[in-house]
Amino acid sequence: MIDVLLSLQDSKTDYYTDKVIRGMGIVMLMTGTDTTVSTMEWALSLLLNNPEALKKAQNEIDTHIGESSRLLDDSYLAHLPYLHGIINETLRMCPAGPFLVPHESSDECVIGGFQVPHGTMFLVNLWAIQNDAKLWDKPNEFKRGCPGENLAMHMAGLALGSLIQCFEWERIGEDLVDMTEGPGLATPKAISLLAKCRPRHNIVNLLGQL
Repeated sequence: MIDVLLSLQDSKTDYYTDKVIRGMGIVMLMTGTDTTVSTMEWALSLLLNNPEALKKAQNEIDTHIGESSRLLDDSYLAHLPYLHGIINETLRMCPAGPFLVPHESSDECVIGGFQVPHGTMFLVNLWAIQNDAKLWDKPNEFKRGCPGENLAMHMAGLALGSLIQCFEWERIGEDLVDMTEGPGLATPKAISLLAKCRPRHNIVNLLGQL
């Protein structure tokens, strides 16, 4: 992508300045890493607070891949619906971007009975869309999507699935994992996740071959 942007400097020098290209690169890195990492941390936190769901995900992976024959790879993701369900539920309960990106009205319009002048900037409360049944019909049933959805879901599936397949996870102590949200665009946890993990006995030899 950087090569393409740099090549555009020849035809649109005034717009594609080094500053603009640098900004686009930073946005790509932030949206492509912070959101996925945040989603992974929230997913593991939810699984640690619901160990029966974690065990069910492990059983699904073991059933389709085998308990010790191979590690999770791209070819298995389509056959792991429960793993995908965990990721989707994490995105519903703990969205990485709860207010989406700022939007601006291109024309004067009326939204929810409110007159919105041309050029008004507004934020969409994604969390309310996904959770508030008093305001929205069937908040659990709609298509979620973003420009990087396919890549993000692919990477999250591989990463989360590998962590579930290869390790036994436990909370530190009896208390549930703190699910308080912290400040930030990607909705980080207020208290970083700390957990105990150990290689699953049936996967130790396979990990040793890496």
